[in-house]
Amino acid sequence: MNDQTATRTGAVMAAIRARIAGRALGAGDRLPSIRRFAATMGVSPATVVEAYDRLAAEGLIRARRGSGFYVAATAQVPLALAQTGPLLERAVDPFWVSRQSLDADPSMLMPGCGWLPADWMPHEALRRAMRTLARADDHILSDYGATRGSPALRRLLLWRLAEDGIEASPEQIMLTASGTQAVDLICRFLLSPGDTVLVDDPCYFNFRALLRAHQVELASVPYTPSGPDVAAFEATVAERRPRLYITNCALHNPTGATLSPQTAHRLLNIAAANKLTIVEDDIFADFEPEPSPRLSALDGLERVIRIGSFSKTLSASVRCGYIAARRDWIDGLIDLQVATAFGGPSPVAAEMIAGMLAGGFYRKHMEELRRRLARARRDVAGRLQTLGIEPWLMPRGGFYLWCRLPGGFDAADLARAVLADKVVLAPGNVFSVSQSAPDFLRFNVAQSGDPHIMAALARAMKR
Repeated sequence: MNDQTATRTGAVMAAIRARIAGRALGAGDRLPSIRRFAATMGVSPATVVEAYDRLAAEGLIRARRGSGFYVAATAQVPLALAQTGPLLERAVDPFWVSRQSLDADPSMLMPGCGWLPADWMPHEALRRAMRTLARADDHILSDYGATRGSPALRRLLLWRLAEDGIEASPEQIMLTASGTQAVDLICRFLLSPGDTVLVDDPCYFNFRALLRAHQVELASVPYTPSGPDVAAFEATVAERRPRLYITNCALHNPTGATLSPQTAHRLLNIAAANKLTIVEDDIFADFEPEPSPRLSALDGLERVIRIGSFSKTLSASVRCGYIAARRDWIDGLIDLQVATAFGGPSPVAAEMIAGMLAGGFYRKHMEELRRRLARARRDVAGRLQTLGIEPWLMPRGGFYLWCRLPGGFDAADLARAVLADKVVLAPGNVFSVSQSAPDFLRFNVAQSGDPHIMAALARAMKR
């Protein structure tokens, strides 16, 4: 066997090992036929035969006479998410970046994190809600949550949906433990390993991490200041046939962009023509000064699923999310939540949030947050520009600035350098499926006020 043949054989073996490691192939599953896999890999059938024979000799697969090759019963290994998908350097791996923020020492500065500082959050309102809850019925403090979640909070959410033009029934909404769990349940409900999911490029990096756990293929489309590139979206949907498109509405994460009405209508037409389901994450909606188009409102919850939570506006500790969707889908999603969590979210968390939403407090709280964030955006953008770091656009609201570094600087290198100064950054390629944002950083303006951050950046950019 010459070197070129050996390389092709090794590539086929590596592809099969990757499918087994990622659980696209499980113990007892039949491998693709020799001719079909040869066409997939662009090699000769003889190369696939050689690769299968070698894998059989290793004990990874078994040959059955007249039937083909099957994954051996001993081949299944625990699912290690960090080993699924492409291997990424630590500075741009979603799991590593998440751990850096979640496990950070209190002395670390985190301009790259995805939440507001603790002293921006409504602690007194949370304490009042806790004191009120201490007088609640015993079952709220002691029992499992109902399968649909707190009726009080669901009523409030229905009113909020109605303000967006969505006339939903109580049977079309359910509560979840968090916004992340909402996405997880939807993926469990609608996807199978090997399906394709479409995301924005860049997109919220935990979408990428979560989708790895579901062993699906990712496709991505470039995001523009008015939403996804529609031509690329249509071409990708036609070529890759994704089952889901997952996106942020209102203020896009990480770019801060806002979907235009024209783009929204075109996306829905493409989705309808291709039987594509859209998951619209509305988590940043309350940071908008004025509402922007909602795919779920234009669609009426037929093909669009709306999700959200209050971890960004009230508390990441008292977590509760929601799903609004077709009634028949909600029934299936409730069964999945029962199977995986035995009931709905914590009644304590749901009732606390309902109490804070019910009066005039929440509206005043959000007005103050929007004012503070507007000042912080202007201030942080100005200080970044003195370093040559330019915002891609100035968002209408929210707390993110998606910024391009001056020529020659790599965001991952910069992130590694400032860690020594106890600063945690979020490099652009953490958010990019195509790894096409090496010169971008996402800044959380509410977390970027400490002068030490700009000083650490300046030092790192002089090295």
